[in-house]
Amino acid sequence: MDKQVLESSEERTFQYQASLPSLPVPPLDESLSKYLDAVKPFLNKEEYQRTESIVKKFKNGIGKELHQKLLERAKMRRNWLEDWWLNVAYLDLRISTQIHCNMGGPGPFIEHCWPPKEGTQIERACVNIWHTLKYWDLLRAEKVAIERSGDAVLDMNQFRMLFCTCRIPGVTRDSIGSYFKTETEGECPSHLIVLCRGRVFAFDAIHEGSMVTPPEIFRQLTYIQKRCHSEPDGPGLAALTSNERTKWAELREYLIDLDPKNLTFLEKIQRSLFVICLDDSSPHATPEDYTEVTRLGLTGDPTVRWGDKSYNSIFFSNGTCSAFCDHSPFDAMALITMLSYAEQKIIENEGKWKGSDKVRDIPWPEELVFTVDQKLINEIGRTKELYYKKVSDLQLVNYAFTAFGKAMIRKKKLHPDTFVQLALQLAYYKCHGRPGCCYETAMTRRFYHGRTETIRSCTVEAVEWCKSMLDPSDSTYHRLELMHKAFAKHNKMRKECENGKGFDRHLLGLLLVAQEQGLPVPELYMDNAFTASGGGGNFILSTSLTGYTRFSGSALPMVHHGYGFFYGIRDDRIVTTCSSWKSCPETDAEVLCRTVFQCFQDMLQLTVTAQL
Repeated sequence: MDKQVLESSEERTFQYQASLPSLPVPPLDESLSKYLDAVKPFLNKEEYQRTESIVKKFKNGIGKELHQKLLERAKMRRNWLEDWWLNVAYLDLRISTQIHCNMGGPGPFIEHCWPPKEGTQIERACVNIWHTLKYWDLLRAEKVAIERSGDAVLDMNQFRMLFCTCRIPGVTRDSIGSYFKTETEGECPSHLIVLCRGRVFAFDAIHEGSMVTPPEIFRQLTYIQKRCHSEPDGPGLAALTSNERTKWAELREYLIDLDPKNLTFLEKIQRSLFVICLDDSSPHATPEDYTEVTRLGLTGDPTVRWGDKSYNSIFFSNGTCSAFCDHSPFDAMALITMLSYAEQKIIENEGKWKGSDKVRDIPWPEELVFTVDQKLINEIGRTKELYYKKVSDLQLVNYAFTAFGKAMIRKKKLHPDTFVQLALQLAYYKCHGRPGCCYETAMTRRFYHGRTETIRSCTVEAVEWCKSMLDPSDSTYHRLELMHKAFAKHNKMRKECENGKGFDRHLLGLLLVAQEQGLPVPELYMDNAFTASGGGGNFILSTSLTGYTRFSGSALPMVHHGYGFFYGIRDDRIVTTCSSWKSCPETDAEVLCRTVFQCFQDMLQLTVTAQL
């Protein structure tokens, strides 16, 4: 009976926000014993004993007090971590966040409707943009389906940040401007920004109360492109968003002081729905190899992307495309949900616009002509030089492993995500001869404004299994037994993390309490074991599953001697993106990726041989 009622009454996207449970604070002793378990693979016996006594001292001393204060904080707010996380993980960073933190990924349209083809850039862009605008419309009307995990309703707050959201640089800390409103909340900005050849344009997506259609968007984009291709390039002001943050904040102030009109334009970009980037490159792309389109999406021409914008939709000259996003307001899954919606609609309509070709007499796009002086022109030049120098050091591959995928792994009654994580552990061990501390993202969205927790994939169980796989004298049966143990451990950790029982965010909270109280940093955090196991953002492997859709994503390594490893799992394939820095002699993204593919085969082989 209840189900019937639920289906007939329309659920509204944000209707359960007020009733979501608060983010819990796990018990101190549980978190500390999980921490001790997690540091084991990286320490010898003496080191471990030393760390054990540091943890014990912490638990009975300062840790106890800090935990009490954290519990008090959690009583006062529905998510004790939210503001802290935003600041510590994102807004306080002073490095170039565009290079080091932004995330992106290629559109998979080349696999069905839109194989790479010169001369299709604008035509495809306007269909894609239109479906994205329809999604914005659904979100405004709160008609986007609420996501669930099993029966648990998930927090939908991140979806508010997809549109009309922008990071704003500050001298010591950035901020986020978010201007999205649902229909019941009131007016919402409705203009788009287009970047092309160093110039900036704006036009409204609503004309006389109704949305612009693809033929109308086509008219606007063609106008912009014709102008940009027949006149000199603009100053490329967008490149400044790739600066280190304090530098960009100071240049932004300088820009505003130069001419108050510049502030108006900056605010117009911040408030816009999203940014459309018309990029002149034609990256090579095939369904098995997305390397070039991913690399150019993530680290292409800095004058045609606004690094601070929550969503940049990049369209290349050969009709391929990519998404590029500031990571601070949301995690990848919200973006992937939106992109998958647009993709489904594009497929349903065979990549074409099937509506009316009528084009209304809408106002032409407005060019935002910033006032710049020689100092700014020099700064833009310098910024571009630094940017290209930095990104030329990036090694990135995005390949599809096509021998099997989720269907086959499930048939073996194994969890597909754990399958990839363990293959990565084995591959890292093979390439480097030691365990690699690993961060895997877990989602805590069953709690109010929940975002992520760390699954530390490099477990004692995983390492034992890796050793047995590399020991030629070990039996298949023993290897399989150890693999199943490693699987069970990982699955248990994932469940705990999703249910607010991880320990990384808890330990961070205790450290931040100490900082806020002006106390010295507790010994636990100064111990070599903390850093060696990945604590404090020192994970060698920074990884995430980008879901079970056709979308894959990428981001850069957390540390110079590390890797970024992101993967999407489909029924028939596993699409992986691996990045590393060329200037680090010991890492090689190509080698690691190929080794992971070999490990996929080895693991499947193990389950087959065991059945004989």
